[in-house]
Amino acid sequence: MSASTHQRVTQLATLTAVHRAFYWLHLHQPQIRRWLLETVRIPAPPFGERKRAEAFLERFRSLGLTNVHLDEEGNVLGELATEGGGDDAPVILLSAHLDTVFPAGTACDPVEAADSPRIFGPGVCDNGAGLSALLAIAAALRYANINPPISILFAANVGEEGEGNLRGMRHIFTSGSYCGRIAAALALEGSGTSAVVTSGLGSLRYRITITGPGGHSWSDAGAPNPITLLSRALSAISHIPLSSTPLTTLNLGHISGGTSVNSIPSSAAALIELRSTGAAQMHQAAHEIRRILHETVAPYIALPAPVTLRIEEIGDRPAAALPSGSALLDLLRSVDRHLNLATEQRLGSTDANLPLSMGIPAVAIATGGTGGGIHTLDEWYDPTGREIALRRILLLLLASTQIAPQLTAEAATFKSAAVHSTP
Repeated sequence: MSASTHQRVTQLATLTAVHRAFYWLHLHQPQIRRWLLETVRIPAPPFGERKRAEAFLERFRSLGLTNVHLDEEGNVLGELATEGGGDDAPVILLSAHLDTVFPAGTACDPVEAADSPRIFGPGVCDNGAGLSALLAIAAALRYANINPPISILFAANVGEEGEGNLRGMRHIFTSGSYCGRIAAALALEGSGTSAVVTSGLGSLRYRITITGPGGHSWSDAGAPNPITLLSRALSAISHIPLSSTPLTTLNLGHISGGTSVNSIPSSAAALIELRSTGAAQMHQAAHEIRRILHETVAPYIALPAPVTLRIEEIGDRPAAALPSGSALLDLLRSVDRHLNLATEQRLGSTDANLPLSMGIPAVAIATGGTGGGIHTLDEWYDPTGREIALRRILLLLLASTQIAPQLTAEAATFKSAAVHSTP
């Protein structure tokens, strides 16, 4: 942590406008809780975030953000715009994902505990906590009439969970109207006060399908059986040597196929996931999976009624990390020192993976309170004490707007190094 950065954060925290924003956060904890309850009541299953997105369109407008709109992928965007910023000027992104892991039809009405501040409900912590924090920061900045040096882009984005495959972030960073303009990204995620994800855990996910002619178990005996072939392949895949440094894991998460005990199935399918902090190790394991699958079906592909193999990639979340010398990390440490917090750097799989893989400084940052039962129907969240975490986010966000040229230079250096290292 540099002395100049610490001085920058200290001076920022003394500004009257920043104290007004802090005051809003202190005074309006009940309002932030209401926003959380209202958000959780609106279902947002994978690929079904539209209803919740429409609610956030109205919230962004009512809070006074500008250029509020729904982009082509379904992300809700709005700006706290600075005076004089052009269409190609840099911005800092503050985001929270709209989607939950729970399928359509899941009962999602939150339940408030009678004897504690806890709230129970699917998605209440992941990511009701992040979404309510997003609204709180926007409201506090607007109340304080803060005009940052560069514009802040607020995003309630789609596609963070599961097979969403970071589609919301991919659009924003690779083809959306803000592509090439984002100097740094802060993703609001779940509970906690001092936790911050600075290393992105990568993952590759596949749906494997083997098909055959099918038939009757007696009259068509001897016909290739997709379940048998898939089981043989999965057994071999489970024994692939995996790297321990960096740690790489393999999970065979789901298998399906067949219709009855006396029918040769016409298809069998499985879901496979690899995770690692090392992209090369993860892709090497993926290569071995493909090799095993092709070798397993090879003897059967030239039959009159051939076996077919389909390997469908359903997820590719890049592994990447914020460099230890990043100006964004330096700012975070200074903010935490000012607030008397420990900086707990963690590994995670979040929306921050995407910008990190592009060399854009990014973190996923906790939004306060405590939570548990994540990704289960017993999920809960207690917002008690979240004010300090919201102050942390606000200070880091505003400090980032002050050093946008430095953050942009970091990304440019990364891209230059990537080009020169390509064989």
